Amino acid sequence: MIDEILQKQLSAALSEQLKVKVHINDAKTVHGGDINESFRIATNEGYFFVKLNDAKLYPDMFAQEYAGLLELQGAKALPVPKPLAYGSVNGRAYLMLEFLTKGQAVGDFWEDFAISLAKQHRITRPHFGNPGPNYLGTLKQYNTPYSSWSVFYAFNRLLPLIRMAYDQQIADKQMVQQVESLCKRLPQLFPAEVPALLHGDLWSGNFMVGANGKACVFDPAVYYGHREMDLAMTRLFGGFDTRFYYAYQAAYPLLPGWQQRIGICQLYPLMVHMILFGGNYYNSIREILESY
Repeated sequence: MIDEILQKQLSAALSEQLKVKVHINDAKTVHGGDINESFRIATNEGYFFVKLNDAKLYPDMFAQEYAGLLELQGAKALPVPKPLAYGSVNGRAYLMLEFLTKGQAVGDFWEDFAISLAKQHRITRPHFGNPGPNYLGTLKQYNTPYSSWSVFYAFNRLLPLIRMAYDQQIADKQMVQQVESLCKRLPQLFPAEVPALLHGDLWSGNFMVGANGKACVFDPAVYYGHREMDLAMTRLFGGFDTRFYYAYQAAYPLLPGWQQRIGICQLYPLMVHMILFGGNYYNSIREILESY
């Protein structure tokens, strides 16, 4: 719930951002995933979206998400909720965003979505990575810059997570050895590409149809990486129409062999899910590793 002290903080932050006096009239719990408490707050200036979490456990989570949303907003490709403010009060961290209104998909929804993502992926930087670590779920996502995607993916993604899984007795020694062996082969498996601006967690639960009938994305884990990572993530839990992939390929063709690399790209989010949720993710990871 949003207590009186937090409500005053949110009102002050919104007032400063909007340059008008904002009064919060109501706060309603809404669905916002499994990680954060989420609310729609009603004010004299309209509705806003607020996420709350433990400031001690995740001291910089919302600061990094705020920065990631600004990065995506600057690409002028896929719409995102405008980030308004973040901070903490009494041990509770908050992030305030524009409240997105749902609409009905237009006829070329999937094609427009894909073309916009391709436009975003053409935004590049000299190195793979990000100015600082952020989060995928509740796990820290390291973004130490490297000029090589294969080195970045091995040392910032696969190796830290498989060692964490082993230390927590979720993965066995054989799986660790399989991941280490795969990491040595990554330079031969991935053709060279420039770093692309990634959403970083682009599954079907992190987009919606906006008021204009087009896709809006949210809850990013932004970094500059190999664009096949975003595409592989869209295929992990379903929900994306075939038209999306045809339109993306037409707008920004993927390099040969991308179909064979889908599993490698999915290893990272699958490892995150294995550590956080257990279940059958172990078997999915084992199956991918044995196929390579």
